[in-house]
Amino acid sequence: MKKELLIFGANGALGKGVTETLLSKDYDKIYLFDFHPLKIEGKNISQFEIKDLSIEKNVKNAFAKVQASKNTAYLLFSTVGGFAGGKTVWETSVDEWDKMMDMNLKTSFLIAKHFSELVKNSHSGSVCFTAAYTGLHPEKQKAAYGTSKAAIIYLVKTIAQEGREIKLTANGIAPYIIDTPANREWMKDSNYESWMKPQEIGKFVHSVFSNYNFITGNIFKLTNRFSVK
Repeated sequence: MKKELLIFGANGALGKGVTETLLSKDYDKIYLFDFHPLKIEGKNISQFEIKDLSIEKNVKNAFAKVQASKNTAYLLFSTVGGFAGGKTVWETSVDEWDKMMDMNLKTSFLIAKHFSELVKNSHSGSVCFTAAYTGLHPEKQKAAYGTSKAAIIYLVKTIAQEGREIKLTANGIAPYIIDTPANREWMKDSNYESWMKPQEIGKFVHSVFSNYNFITGNIFKLTNRFSVK
């Protein structure tokens, strides 16, 4: 049986590190999807430019690039999403609320919906979404963002139950702070060593996919780390 990997958001701050790690693993084929494709060459790598994934036809067009096969397991990791915060509920505009729901929740729903169709016509599959720590532990001034991520957690757990019918497992990661250039700029005096590294998240996701046939319904908290060097 072949294993083929799909990464949505491969060129983002998290996606780059995850992709770097997963490209070194033993997948038969890797599909990279992003608004700005990476410049990577490899005989088993296919890259595609995507448009707004809160629009269903754009998601359909992305999955049309992947041909279903009964002897292939498809594994999908999504980093797609966005952040908005710093406002109380009464200061949050409807536009900002809708933006978070579209970027985080609606895109995840549509990816899950059309990935499920791919898996139904294949051997089996697994999907892993990027939720957030605040989706499990609410914080002030993050209502729109946190609610959209909490809804992803519910979506993952629902897919894990429904997916039994089609040999589809589902999990999510809930990072606290990821070591990205934007976060370093935002929190200049922090201890960066304690932050999760994108490459390490890639290793973790690979470990989940390596056992995809029985790991399902989990939201893995990725909080503070310590060095083992």
